[in-house]
Amino acid sequence: MTATAPAPPLNLPAPYGTCPFDPPPTYTAAAHDAAVTRAVLPDGTACWLVTGYEEVRAVLADPRFSADARTPGFPFLSAGQRELATAKPSFIRMDDPEHARLRRMVTKDFLVRRIEALRPGIQDIVDSAVDRMTDGRTSADLVADFALPIPSLTICLMLGVPYEDHDLFQSLSRSLLDNRTTSERAERAHAQLMDYLAELAEHKRRHPADDILSRLVARDDLTAQETASLGFLLLVTGHESTANMAAISVLALLRDPAQTALLRDDPELIRGAVEELLRHLTIIHLGLGRAATGSVEVGGVTIPAGGGVICMLSTANRDPALFPTQGGARPSELDLTRDARRHVAFGYGIHQCLGQTLARVELQIILATLLRRLPGLRLATPPEQLVYNQDAIVYGLRALPVTW
Repeated sequence: MTATAPAPPLNLPAPYGTCPFDPPPTYTAAAHDAAVTRAVLPDGTACWLVTGYEEVRAVLADPRFSADARTPGFPFLSAGQRELATAKPSFIRMDDPEHARLRRMVTKDFLVRRIEALRPGIQDIVDSAVDRMTDGRTSADLVADFALPIPSLTICLMLGVPYEDHDLFQSLSRSLLDNRTTSERAERAHAQLMDYLAELAEHKRRHPADDILSRLVARDDLTAQETASLGFLLLVTGHESTANMAAISVLALLRDPAQTALLRDDPELIRGAVEELLRHLTIIHLGLGRAATGSVEVGGVTIPAGGGVICMLSTANRDPALFPTQGGARPSELDLTRDARRHVAFGYGIHQCLGQTLARVELQIILATLLRRLPGLRLATPPEQLVYNQDAIVYGLRALPVTW
């Protein structure tokens, strides 16, 4: 069986319009019509758009869909990302058994019990960030002054990366995550960050400490390139995604006083609230790419070998089949009392986000602390004047001016 009608061209999304939290309109319209539809990438390449919850999970759990960007038919939204992902793949762009071999090297550092043990330290980092942000001031940019430093400092401590170098790796990360980045600029940024991590790893070899990089360089089953690549992935994903999620979560709460009041009145809601915010916002808003290595049926549609697939996590997380209207709140609306634990904001299957427990703990502490310590927190600029990272792989805010 094939799709009955082609989907509209899959272009990078236009500005979100009245609500910045919704999936791009092209994808929302496609999800309304069918769970799996044909689409066309910006370069004219045909692919398949998967928007339904069960169908997204089916693709991400099926080994016949490759995460390796070098697989024929793998879909890309920009030339820069194509060049980088195919020339310098990290383990999230690999299939088993190589993916599993490299992932195992760092899995224990992100086990639930290890991350939970970090709670007091993360709480100290967050409290210190609030102290700095509010010292002698009544306003700030919540992105630059608060949301970005916290996960950056946390992942630096875990990896063993000097925090004083954060301006360098944050700048390079932004270039690598921007879909407008040219292949030449992406290559330069990647090479610069890899060189930095290779030098740091060599330093750790001579002067080991209690951190992830020190443990990686001590292994005899990792090459220097693999060590730097693992460090690269953890450093980039470990701060950028959580920082964006923290800032846009605060914005979502500030724009919904009723939901904020629920959370402030009942702090025990924080764990469930973070899951609902992850579901509702889904900052990987342009989807996850896969390529079929054989003919596979998904949602009643046969995707042929070599077919590129884009799994839309954002529309899957709004699928009324799994997240029906409850208490008057539709799937497109934020409801902090919703049971959202089955969301796919962190992906699904063997490539599900390694750092998801860390992200959850950071977000829980960040939001609970802000609500407790800054009860008067409010936007310092009209919401319609905020600027979003529309062209980035990880959706978020350029800045979030707030006052208290």
